[in-house]
Amino acid sequence: MPVANVNGITLSYQVKGTGPLVVLVMGTGSPGRVWELHQVPALAAAGYRVCTVDNRGIAPSSECAAGIEIDDLVGDTAALIEQLGGGPVLLVGTSMGARVAQELCLARPELVRKAVFLAGHGRVDLFQQTLSAGEHELDDSGVRLPAKFDAALAAVMNLSPTTLADPDTARDWLDLFEFTGGPVSPGVRAQRRMDHSFDRLAAYGAITVPCLAVGFADDRMIPPYLAKEVADAIPGASYREVPDAGHYGYLEQPAEVNRILLEFFAD
Repeated sequence: MPVANVNGITLSYQVKGTGPLVVLVMGTGSPGRVWELHQVPALAAAGYRVCTVDNRGIAPSSECAAGIEIDDLVGDTAALIEQLGGGPVLLVGTSMGARVAQELCLARPELVRKAVFLAGHGRVDLFQQTLSAGEHELDDSGVRLPAKFDAALAAVMNLSPTTLADPDTARDWLDLFEFTGGPVSPGVRAQRRMDHSFDRLAAYGAITVPCLAVGFADDRMIPPYLAKEVADAIPGASYREVPDAGHYGYLEQPAEVNRILLEFFAD
């Protein structure tokens, strides 16, 4: 994979397809290649040039274990866009990546043509604050949960009950979570320790980029009401909600998510 030297670190990225540039920003703890399962093929087939990136904290990009701030990730994304031609680009982020996209629209609107926030949020509710504090304590303790329990917890937190109700689909996901689990890397810990006390909704009133916020109806990590708040805060922004989808809605309901992206980009 190509590597970009930006802001004193290295970023690993991949570009596929030809046409207008779409930049996809992944969430906490996940590599950019997750987009390759469904979104990259659909966007490339529709005539877009698609860039995925391993955010700082995710190897082989610089892990930055000493600490990561949201402004670091926003600056990295902006610098990568500039290296790829300067924009304006079509921008998509999910979860933490949606927050990066939201802040980039505010800080560097000239780099963004349109933006989509999947499971985005402009503030953190009590459940998220408690979950984050619990993750920090677990990381610091050095305790490793049993693999099957860890897999079940990941499934409950990230998938829709509709997905888990199908035995074959649930088994596939549980096997995947169990296989990919294990110790948390220093870079992922740094991502997890980013500020979780923010409230940026008032600031988002200054965003002028055309935006679409997408909530996943069964999302326990970032409930859809938080995603809708982002749309309500941004002048002219739209909101869509995907049914039968948890936090990984772009993987659970890829056809619907891809349709929403392509319709918004083409409009």
